[in-house]
Amino acid sequence: MIEVKDIVKSFDGTVVLNHITTTLKDGQVNMIIGQSGSGKTVFMKSLIGLHKVDSGQILYDGRDLSEMNEKQIRELHREVGMLFQGAALFDSMTVLENVMYPLEMFSSMTAAEIEERARFCLQRVNIQERAMELMPSEISGGMQKRVAIARAISMNPKYLFCDEPNSGLDPKTSLVIDQLIHEITEEYNICTIVNSHDMNSIMEIGDHIVFLKGGIKEWEGSRHEIFHSESEALDDFVFASDLYKKVKRANSKL
Repeated sequence: MIEVKDIVKSFDGTVVLNHITTTLKDGQVNMIIGQSGSGKTVFMKSLIGLHKVDSGQILYDGRDLSEMNEKQIRELHREVGMLFQGAALFDSMTVLENVMYPLEMFSSMTAAEIEERARFCLQRVNIQERAMELMPSEISGGMQKRVAIARAISMNPKYLFCDEPNSGLDPKTSLVIDQLIHEITEEYNICTIVNSHDMNSIMEIGDHIVFLKGGIKEWEGSRHEIFHSESEALDDFVFASDLYKKVKRANSKL
């Protein structure tokens, strides 16, 4: 669980995060949504520790990020998995080697244990044996995202951060990635944080949604509660298209 308590972050006198408080729970997909410039990227980077907040607290299971020294932050980051927007696989490594890499760098496993763990993670995201020896350029974008998920969970993280996981994917593949993230979150009881503006993802896997506008937490709730929101700003963002407006009207009558 990550507790965010009244955090403020500014750059050159401009407040980007304005007194945000929320709780991101284990076993849930916690989605951070908002328009470009809303502060969601800065919020995620602040949670990870890439930005130091001006005030407030970020607690990882009771551990205050602002009070950690460099060694403690490095140890915390070993509990964190990252799924980058573009998958960020190493072009010069095979699929299997990409997943083995963080284990080789940060674990005390033997070479045999590392390979076994990497193969297990790849199998968990439905990558077949024959694809494990291929290079990233030889597999599809959807497969690259699945490999990136396998790498992100290889260290058995407590916290999983996903930056626009469906970026560049077709709708059908996006649904596969969404379902995979949701399954892994529940299966391993991970505190998953997803930065997204994909409306399909919000509706499919948003267990807990934080909507930011102008650096302020405008609304929070579940994908079910979003249909009954009284926030005009949220409605304008989520239900901008005619199709989603019809969906909201239909669900509001239920």
